[in-house]
Amino acid sequence: MTVTGAPASATARPFNRDFVVVVSAALSYFVGLGILAPVLPRYIEDTLDGGGTEVGIAVGAFAVTAALLRPWVGRQGDRRGRRILLVGGASVAAVATLGYGLPGGLAMLVLFRLLAGAGEAAAFVGAATTAQDLAPPGRRGQAASLFSISVYGGLSFGPVLGDWIYRHHGPGWAWAAAAAFSLLGAAIALLLPARLGMPELPDDTTSVLGAVRARPPAAPSEAMGRRRWVHPAGLRPGIVLALGAAGYAGFSAFVPLYVDDIGIESAGPVFFEYGMIVLTVRVLASRLPDVLGARRGPIVALVLQAAGLCLMGSVASPVGLYVSTAIYAAGVSLLYPSLFLAVLDAAPAAERSQSIATFTMFFDVSQGIGAPLLGVIVSLTDNRGAFIGGGLLSAAGLLFHRRDAPSVAGPVAEPCPPPEPGQ
Repeated sequence: MTVTGAPASATARPFNRDFVVVVSAALSYFVGLGILAPVLPRYIEDTLDGGGTEVGIAVGAFAVTAALLRPWVGRQGDRRGRRILLVGGASVAAVATLGYGLPGGLAMLVLFRLLAGAGEAAAFVGAATTAQDLAPPGRRGQAASLFSISVYGGLSFGPVLGDWIYRHHGPGWAWAAAAAFSLLGAAIALLLPARLGMPELPDDTTSVLGAVRARPPAAPSEAMGRRRWVHPAGLRPGIVLALGAAGYAGFSAFVPLYVDDIGIESAGPVFFEYGMIVLTVRVLASRLPDVLGARRGPIVALVLQAAGLCLMGSVASPVGLYVSTAIYAAGVSLLYPSLFLAVLDAAPAAERSQSIATFTMFFDVSQGIGAPLLGVIVSLTDNRGAFIGGGLLSAAGLLFHRRDAPSVAGPVAEPCPPPEPGQ
């Protein structure tokens, strides 16, 4: 069987109509997601009278359902195609966002954040996998880099727009704008072929039945791999990813509150700087993780992240925030792709999709646990405590990183999913 929409030639250009459609749909969705970044913490503090703990719980709830549903959503995408994931996930996220302002306080907000996380799991998996379906085997890395435009483009411009809407029109209009961009992404995704990513079955039903009967049974290791929820190849790199990415939970949740402490009017420019640096490094220096390899790359990334976050929490000034954000963003841009190489090196070819699912799931785990944990630290100290705590967690990642990982990456033959927000 073949997969609908996968280019046959390794030299074909990935910039076809469907690729443009999926990047455009994802860009719209991530603009909606970015709108929420500076608004949600302020809404919890200003309207719900919450503190650091409440901000951490509400921000982290989004990642709980995303992590739990990711393996199931991936299987549904293989069976039912990618379009239904992107359209359905973006639509669910839009409906959930409209519920953020309903009466019921923090409990109601957390409930709708959990629902939005379910939509995120489907929308991201659908969009990211579609981008890889459309990429020729020899240009999958390039396709992943180009897809990053949608992620970090949305997370760069969305917060600026969200901050402006909140300051001039209030949270209700911010929820409406975020939902509108998510729905626009779902509408754009309807232009994708319905069967994109689904197996192509022969027209002759008899031949299909014969092929099923004639197919040899799966090898024991393969059968066991399908039943595994956590793949060992993705476990250790995933733990390092979770420790390194926990800092993003503190950055995204508490920078919107911290800017008031140091006299900056809006958090939008800070998020814009972060997104543009990560996007620029990922696109213009896309070969850097390959050059550094699976051993040196994560070390460089974790050191940069730890230094940037600790500086952010130590120097309470506008200049300090912008300089430390640049250092932190440079580390973020390297961490995920460098650790990804270690996963591919350790996983058998027949089990790479499972190992990748385990590895990427740890980002959601980091947000679901990291945001509440750092929120408790903020409640005991101040907003800068979240940055110091995130920096220490990034430094702790060095303790789990394999020193014997290959120093230079080998060729990657399997699809490489693009990063999630914050990775």
